[in-house]
Amino acid sequence: MKKSIRLYINGTVQGVFFRAFIKENAERLNVKGFVRNLDDGRLEIFLEGESSAVNKMTELCKAGPKHAQIRDIKEKPERYQGFRNFKVLHI
Repeated sequence: MKKSIRLYINGTVQGVFFRAFIKENAERLNVKGFVRNLDDGRLEIFLEGESSAVNKMTELCKAGPKHAQIRDIKEKPERYQGFRNFKVLHI
C-alpha cells in the first residue's frame, strides 16, 4: 500500500547535514519526495512510497543525524503524487 506524508521539523536542523542524512536514507529505503530548508529555520520533508518504508523513514526523520536537536515535528498526511526520485530542493 502506498503512503504519502509531509513533515515539518523544528529545532537545530540546518547546518547539521540533516538534508543529506534524509536523502541518503530515502534512497536506501526507496522512498521518493523531497527535503528542503524553509526560511523560518524549519525543514520540510515530503515522503512517499510503500507504507512500511515511509513509516521507517518517518522514524529516521524524528531521530535525525548526530548533531540535530529536534524540538517539534508536525505530520500531515498527503495525497500520493508519484514522485520518481528523492531530491534536496533549494529555495
